[in-house]
Amino acid sequence: MILTHENADFDALASLLAASKLYPKAIPVLPRRINRNGRAFLALYGGALPFVAPDDLPRGRITHAILVDTQSLTTLKRMSPQVQVNIIDHHELSRELPTGWTYTGELTGATTTLLVEQIADQGLTLSPLEATLLLLGIYEDTGQLTYESTTARDLRVAAWLLEQGANLAVVNEYLHHPLAPDQRALYEQLIEQTETLDLNGQTVVIAWAEAPELTEEISTLAHKLRDLFEPAALFVLVALDRRVQMVARSTTDSIDVAQIAAHFGGGGHPRAAAALIREQTLDQVRSELRRLLPRFVRPAITVGQIMSYGVQTFSPQMTVQEAAERMQRLGHEGYPVVDDGRIVGLLTRQAVDRALRHGLSGIPIERVMEKGEVYVSPDDSIERLQQVMTTYGWGQVPVVAEGRLVGIVTRTDLINLWGMPSVVSRRQEIADLLSRSLP
Repeated sequence: MILTHENADFDALASLLAASKLYPKAIPVLPRRINRNGRAFLALYGGALPFVAPDDLPRGRITHAILVDTQSLTTLKRMSPQVQVNIIDHHELSRELPTGWTYTGELTGATTTLLVEQIADQGLTLSPLEATLLLLGIYEDTGQLTYESTTARDLRVAAWLLEQGANLAVVNEYLHHPLAPDQRALYEQLIEQTETLDLNGQTVVIAWAEAPELTEEISTLAHKLRDLFEPAALFVLVALDRRVQMVARSTTDSIDVAQIAAHFGGGGHPRAAAALIREQTLDQVRSELRRLLPRFVRPAITVGQIMSYGVQTFSPQMTVQEAAERMQRLGHEGYPVVDDGRIVGLLTRQAVDRALRHGLSGIPIERVMEKGEVYVSPDDSIERLQQVMTTYGWGQVPVVAEGRLVGIVTRTDLINLWGMPSVVSRRQEIADLLSRSLP
């Protein structure tokens, strides 16, 4: 048997299909609960795919199972207690495996990627429908190849699937499926009931609601709320019938939502996790979450960590010619303009060059500078810096601490962050472990 997790998304369904291509003697078994857009896809195209419902399985003892996109086994009737299980997953192994279990996996944006690589290597053929479902699996789990967990391998496999006839119009249709009426009602509740926390310079949003009659999945709403609020991390808590569903999303390496979900009996990976919590009320879960969060939210990168300390300043009365000569010696692209200790603008090399081309070398630079008292502090987050640069269009922003100009941070400093390894130091790991062990 080939099995996946309940509340299956497109990566789960696509992984079932891909594994069935690689293991043609194994039966790809649909879970009993499938996300709404997946159900809609199967209602139209499922008859042309090899999936089998649990109630339609042939008689016989189940002795081997291939688990895709999950590390938890869903027990089926006639499954042997000594069943041999092979896990294929794009998440890190989260626990010690029982006897008879094996794990195959690498960190990619989607499990589908790992399986399709093998399909391509073996020279297997795909129909356009199969290629389309496989591409849906990759696109959904990688945010259409935009999430930070996306790898070059995901892009290469996506390109190969397009070559096999994957239909982007169909992919787009099912990735942007409209919300069901009860999902819309729940979404409105969640927007109205949110709490925003500032933890170590990171914005964390908790949204909660009660929906005892809900039959649709919640993950779609989590994606919409994340796009709406743009937090570092989002936790959606929904009280269902005698249980609370938690769906968590993170946009930063400094908040591992899988570790937080694990405290509630759930799991996932650092950027996306979930838990189904029994025997606790919505208020109890929310209170426990708020208590846990400070332990798991590491400080965000701040302006002070990437800025340059010490900065050359210009006077607004300096002429363009004087500024050009000074820029030639110093070699930077932008300089704060300071008058009586107060920032009044920013002078860029581009503005000086433009003035020189127009024969304006003798005018004061206050006539060509970008005007404004714009600055950030060393403790400001990178998100705050990005907002300032976007709002004012300044590629170099002065940094002020306790009323004193202490440095400058540039667009180049921000771009250089892209190349910083997202690896937590051993010292930070030890500090985190000690923090979590405290009562």
